Amino acid sequence: MTFPGRFPKSSAPDRPHVASLAFLAERLEIRRGGGGADVAFGLGRIGLDPVLVGAVGPDFADYQVWLKQHGVDTESVLVVPGEHTARYMCTTDMEGERVSTFRPGALRASSTLSLRSVAERTGGLGLVVVEPGDPAAMLRHTEECRALGLPFVVHPSWQIGGLGRADIKYLVNGASCLFTDEVDAERLRESTGWSGPRILERVGAWVTTLGAAGARIERHGHEPSLVPAPGSVTVADPSGAGAAFRAGLVAGAAQGAPLERAAQLGCVLASFALETAGTQEYALDVRRLLNRVRETYGHTAAAAVRRLLTYAA
Repeated sequence: MTFPGRFPKSSAPDRPHVASLAFLAERLEIRRGGGGADVAFGLGRIGLDPVLVGAVGPDFADYQVWLKQHGVDTESVLVVPGEHTARYMCTTDMEGERVSTFRPGALRASSTLSLRSVAERTGGLGLVVVEPGDPAAMLRHTEECRALGLPFVVHPSWQIGGLGRADIKYLVNGASCLFTDEVDAERLRESTGWSGPRILERVGAWVTTLGAAGARIERHGHEPSLVPAPGSVTVADPSGAGAAFRAGLVAGAAQGAPLERAAQLGCVLASFALETAGTQEYALDVRRLLNRVRETYGHTAAAAVRRLLTYAA
């Protein structure tokens, strides 16, 4: 929802935060989302065969049709009777300040899902992406990846604060790739008690998104590399850009591309998400995407990315 004004601030020095707030919202938009679904959507648009794993309520029916239409396998999604799919409710004022509420709902049941069963149903998994969700599910699925020998990437995000020190260490340890933004990178260091170099000793690569500056890739024993973002992007909505970036990078890495090249695809895919309101409303026009890659990274990069888009719609 959108509030066509500014949220009131308390003038009392001993009450800097407003305890009760009421206002009339101007516009209501209901959008599809969820980190796992957003990444799966991006992978499907690029032409891969993503399998979505999670728990939802019976209200998922229309969303399921949408995801299937965009190449996402939803057969491993658990429908929990009598519950609602997790929902994030946000009201934004004219200065970008937000009042937000998140209700996990059916999300709590995702810890009952086994990746072993998913691998048996699909004939095998190539790479597992662990997005922030139910903490028990995140820990279980990384544990299963280690037991099954499956490479996995982790994006802990807002659950950094929801996991204890031992759990966040366990979640990150052994990941082939760790995703954070700059704020979460600092929170991760504080939560684990590990320095940056110690974290790098425990992951294959650490990718930190830097907003308009692009992304930084760090590996143990190597100098960091910076992948710039495309310029001249008109931002309609920042929501979903991070998921689109991860989808592009994971798609490239899953096909054997060097991480820097995969991050270039991720940055360009994110730029299309930024230009569109909503997290799954962006279209993938291969010609436009390759032109943007060429303009930002050069002809060699465009040729390499084109090979990663062989099956893109």
